Amino acid sequence: MMVIRPIRAEDYPELYDIAVESGHGFTSLPVNDELLQRKISRSEASFAKKVVKPGDEGYLFVLEDPQTGAVVGTSAIEAAVGLEDAFYHYHLGKVVHTSRALGVYNPVDILTLCNDYTGVSELCTLFLRESCRKQNNGRLLSKFRFLFIAEFRSRFADRVIAEMRGVSDEDGHSPFWKWLQDSFFSVDFPTADYLTGIGQKVFIAELMPKYPIYVSLLSKEAQAVIGKVHEKTRPALALLQSEGFSNTGYVDIFDAGPTVEAKVEHIRTVRGSRRLQVQIGTVTGGQPYMVSNTKLEDFRATWLHLQLEEDSTQVILPVQCADLLQVSSGDWVRIARI
Repeated sequence: MMVIRPIRAEDYPELYDIAVESGHGFTSLPVNDELLQRKISRSEASFAKKVVKPGDEGYLFVLEDPQTGAVVGTSAIEAAVGLEDAFYHYHLGKVVHTSRALGVYNPVDILTLCNDYTGVSELCTLFLRESCRKQNNGRLLSKFRFLFIAEFRSRFADRVIAEMRGVSDEDGHSPFWKWLQDSFFSVDFPTADYLTGIGQKVFIAELMPKYPIYVSLLSKEAQAVIGKVHEKTRPALALLQSEGFSNTGYVDIFDAGPTVEAKVEHIRTVRGSRRLQVQIGTVTGGQPYMVSNTKLEDFRATWLHLQLEEDSTQVILPVQCADLLQVSSGDWVRIARI
């Protein structure tokens, strides 16, 4: 049984190892000592902060094996992006070149640089080590965030996005960025990706083309990957789509991976989650559920099989699960089907 908890300062060595393992294209975990330690400190401050409305908070969690104490994955939520640094995307739209006199009607795809997602909440930093990608670990690491958002609703915006990693090879070369690099930047994809990850985004405003880009002018290789995800990202995308997330035409400015979005009220797990009172007892069989406590700084979440009626106001948890969640009989938990 795995447990989700907020990251702590002593998790730094394992977070660094995860950053190295995550590879190119994983902008939110740069392999940089100072930046990773700053992420941990910022997360600890965010959990301790009294919040009336979402601001520049970032909540970073880890997935821990309680038997060994090993950290095997990470997951995070940004409360409101773009409030401190500009948050860039390309929006894929159309213009129509038409002439009635000549009988010409040509719709053309264009990419327009924008900051349309400023102020929305973001799901990010999801990574699970290869050896632990089994059972429901991946689903828990992604979907528990909806329990957290549902429980602490005032800390997040009404809309949530997730940036999906775009197509790049094992050396970190992106066909989309290759065209931008040759035409505007003269900086390779891993370098641009790393600079963004450590917060040095000024070069984007300085060098990114200011006018809409006609997609037909891009290389065939670049055109082919617009809105496509990295092979290893397909399961994460499918999971979010099953929760009600959809792509409305926004893509990453570096690798053209899609950004998906949903209103919080429409997210399946948020809508389906329930607050129930705990009883300690024996559980046999049942359906797989995610369960979290209702604490903030001591937040915990896990998954297990439960016997639960639709109209139930209580949930029976085995002792081992209650201990992991740091709850006792009479406490409240939030649950949802996994």
